[in-house]
Amino acid sequence: MQDRYAGDIGDYIKLALLRHLSAGRKLGIAWYLHPDEEHNDDGKHTTYLQMPSRWRHLDPDLFDLLHRVVDNDRTVHSLQESGLIEGCFSNELLASATLPWRSRESWRAGWFSRVRAQIADAHIVFADPDNGLVDDNPRRVRRKVFGKQIPLSEARALGEGRVAIIYHHNTRRKGGHDAEVNHWLNQLGDGTIAIRANAYSCRTYFVLNADEEIRHRAVSFCRRWEAHSVHLHH
Repeated sequence: MQDRYAGDIGDYIKLALLRHLSAGRKLGIAWYLHPDEEHNDDGKHTTYLQMPSRWRHLDPDLFDLLHRVVDNDRTVHSLQESGLIEGCFSNELLASATLPWRSRESWRAGWFSRVRAQIADAHIVFADPDNGLVDDNPRRVRRKVFGKQIPLSEARALGEGRVAIIYHHNTRRKGGHDAEVNHWLNQLGDGTIAIRANAYSCRTYFVLNADEEIRHRAVSFCRRWEAHSVHLHH
């Protein structure tokens, strides 16, 4: 996540999903907050806010909030302070790329320990890295781009004893998006489901340890959003 993404179409879909899945359960959000970048147009997909007849009915309160955020203060802080997204948050900046490469591994371990502590009481958690899942190759942790990724070990740790939702931005992996999603489902293990959202760009939400209630909620969410390119992966 980056502050400049606050309120874009990806935010609308993911926050609506979190509100739907976590109803009646304490939500914890690990933002995986990365310093803002300016080298591309990511985060500029806000034209949906100019089409309320097409989008607002899906989650009116959230739609109105995101409209205000985009108009006034595009930050994670503004989302947290709105009161509409209830729960506990971990928003420490993931700035390991600014450190010497030899320091990044130990810094990341400390950062993740603090993340877990800050959302320890949550019944359902969400991790929001810019790029999504990667394997546990130990060489990754010293690379600058690692600040935008979540390794399998962290995803599994967040899901210990509870439901965890992991954001993943689909890539150009060989075999296409279906094969990519199947790969990560196999890695994450039994009890994991995948919700695909393809509006503007292709992203997947992996839900670990999905119980029967969460599965039913996932189905109902996808039915509500199906006209907007949201569906369960089969």
